[in-house]
Amino acid sequence: MELVCPNCFSLQLGKEGWHRGRQRYKCKKCNHKTIYPLSPDDADILRANVKLAKQKQSIQDLNRIERKSFREYARIENAISKYNSKLAEIFDNYKLSKLTKSHKQKNKSCGVIQFSDLHFNELVDLEHNKYDFKVASKRCKYFVKRAISFFKSQDVSNILIAMTGDLLNSDRRLDELLSMATNRAKATFLAVDIFQQIILELNKHFNVSVAAVTGNESRVKKDWGWSKMLASDNYDFTIFKTLEYLFRDSKVNFIQGDPTEMVVEVAGQNLLLLHGNGSIKKGLDTSVTQIMGRYSARGTKIHYVIFGHVHSARVGDNFSRSSSMVGSNDYSEKGLGLSGRASQNCYVFYKNGNRDGIKIDLQNYDDDMYNIDESLEAYNAKSLNKINKGETIFKVIV
Repeated sequence: MELVCPNCFSLQLGKEGWHRGRQRYKCKKCNHKTIYPLSPDDADILRANVKLAKQKQSIQDLNRIERKSFREYARIENAISKYNSKLAEIFDNYKLSKLTKSHKQKNKSCGVIQFSDLHFNELVDLEHNKYDFKVASKRCKYFVKRAISFFKSQDVSNILIAMTGDLLNSDRRLDELLSMATNRAKATFLAVDIFQQIILELNKHFNVSVAAVTGNESRVKKDWGWSKMLASDNYDFTIFKTLEYLFRDSKVNFIQGDPTEMVVEVAGQNLLLLHGNGSIKKGLDTSVTQIMGRYSARGTKIHYVIFGHVHSARVGDNFSRSSSMVGSNDYSEKGLGLSGRASQNCYVFYKNGNRDGIKIDLQNYDDDMYNIDESLEAYNAKSLNKINKGETIFKVIV
């Protein structure tokens, strides 16, 4: 009678000595040794059992994956629904002003005021740099005052508010998203409140348009699509759409477009808004040239590019990069070994093709600030949690 290998079901078994008084066999195909060879009938039964076991395991794996996917989807949906509900509740309880006016247009130039990497709900408590909602409000107020002076000196009548991402920090772990929904809603409201005051102040002097792209730090979750009501997968988008809703019957123009890259025409020049992650690499000039080439291949000439992301300012001929409203924090200084200053950029574009750009230093500021409801202040002390607190060094002067 033929014998079958229990490991690979091969018939190529040969005798291989003895083991504890029993004949031992070795499979010439898989080299498996056994004293328990199978008969052909036993092998057929075993094959059928293995096949059934694999089918059962496959079904169990599919069910497990489907259950996990549903759990994650349900948790995200619940968290965003809770965030939406809380956000709607807050806006129902607080009324924001939206009275605006039109100004006589002078088409020779257009101003651009860039808001990038504001991280409104970040908390920084360094000896040489503090940041919270109050400081953010004061720095925004100081920035707008300086920008108004710059625009007026160039006889500007129309301006673009360019939001280039990371207006808030997010919580992308699901448990954080669920537990912090209320704080994120309050932080969103405060960001909207500050921006609506910025828009109203700028509109006292200029006709205002608003455009926005989203950043990487403010995304709700890495892989998440649009959701209902006000929220999307990104707090930046939520803030922009909420402002658009608040100013829906006003003179302020909200520009629609791709939330990751947007081209806006200012004084006859095509300005590209980015956040700065992804397509912007270490070789800045090369990266910007490649991006311009990509648009040129589609028939769109890009004259200038602005972005942020790395919290370091640079004003150049073909592109500019804004720093952060925050300045140095624990993570950048102790974790990355980098230091910086709070600043933002603004620009004037002219019909003749010229353009001016300046960096406005915001490290030191006035006490004047936009009004905020202190009861709604919510912090995400992200930089403080990223590394352990270092040893304090005391300087003794003798």
